[in-house]
Amino acid sequence: MTSALKTDRYELTMLDAALTSGNADKQVVFEVFTRALPPGRRFGVFAGVGRLIEEIKNFRFLEEQLEFLKDERIVSEQTINYLKSYSFSGEIEGFQEGEIYFGNSPVLTVTGSFAECVVLETLVLSILNYDSAVASAAARMRIAAGDRKLIEMGSRRANEDAAVAAARASYVSGFDATSNLLAQFKYGIPTLGTSGHAFTLLFDSEKEAFQAQLAAMGENTTFLVDTFDVDYAVKTAVELTNGKLGNVRIDSGDLNETANRVRKQLDSLGAKKTKITVTNDLDEDAIASLASAPVDNYGVGTSLVTGSGAPTAGFVFKMVSKLGAEDWTDVSKKSEGKSNLPGKKQASRVVENGIATRDVVSTSEIEIGRPLQVSYMQQGRQLVEADLAKARRRFADSLSELPASSKRLSDGEPSLRVTTS
Repeated sequence: MTSALKTDRYELTMLDAALTSGNADKQVVFEVFTRALPPGRRFGVFAGVGRLIEEIKNFRFLEEQLEFLKDERIVSEQTINYLKSYSFSGEIEGFQEGEIYFGNSPVLTVTGSFAECVVLETLVLSILNYDSAVASAAARMRIAAGDRKLIEMGSRRANEDAAVAAARASYVSGFDATSNLLAQFKYGIPTLGTSGHAFTLLFDSEKEAFQAQLAAMGENTTFLVDTFDVDYAVKTAVELTNGKLGNVRIDSGDLNETANRVRKQLDSLGAKKTKITVTNDLDEDAIASLASAPVDNYGVGTSLVTGSGAPTAGFVFKMVSKLGAEDWTDVSKKSEGKSNLPGKKQASRVVENGIATRDVVSTSEIEIGRPLQVSYMQQGRQLVEADLAKARRRFADSLSELPASSKRLSDGEPSLRVTTS
């Protein structure tokens, strides 16, 4: 099944009316941007474009989908015939995946006929809004965690498709692993995971559960030690492994106090190399509060897959230019509070002595600073393959350019001002 019907009805009714009026083939430019970052956020991280390009390449209307549109009288026979052979043949350019963005930045530009562009609006926004929201939250957690390991564990707190998308987006922003196996299968993201409380409760004693886990997974496994009594569980785990156990996980209570107590106990029992993983509804603030605790790994779920308070990036998809009989005309709606700069725009980042100072967005060709846009598709052909390793490097490099104040987790103004003209 393709993603062609993962859309809003009005995309197709607009297409229907445009075909009837004879304007469907008019060449247009759409831009994706957010008018402002979520309140208090200092930057956003652009993610999802790798997934999006693949979806657009495969965006087709199947016979059963066309029959549905016909039976429900959603569009005319003329539109049904157009959709039978639909294939995007336009151009797409935008920010690199992993790039940091700010308000009014043209993160994606889609050029083509009105007909082929308008039907992509919902798909474009649903992917970019979610993935960028997760990547932006993940970036704040990466900052809070410093060099410690971050594991995405939110699959059970999102729908099944969003779970995989969240694993990918968080990996772009520096997470080290995920619990989701489909994310590893599709994208090669490392996975981690051993056991939950149900496994311990399956046995007549915690010791028996640990013995079974040890036999199956070896000494480098992670024992979940808070099912009953943490101190007793740690003691049991050390004894069973002769002090060679790899990890223990704490999933409840005062994580700071418990982690310190467990570390002292492990060290006193000779298990000085055993690492401590903490979970339990962590977000960037909770991670930051554990900075002085002897924690090696953080497992993050609900807060990450819901954008940690900002579940959408707020991107919109707006037409900014159209081709008339002889030349292009820049366009924009004038709605109060929702206007935008008309015309196709270029974006660059001015970097001085290794530190970014501002972004420049202009309708004319600009040559100052580092260009922020690359070409993804021309004449419907993909030019750039999705590369998660490259996206992770782009994020790390982009973050390192920002002023030091960008890494504060407290509410603040955007790290860079965006100059538009």
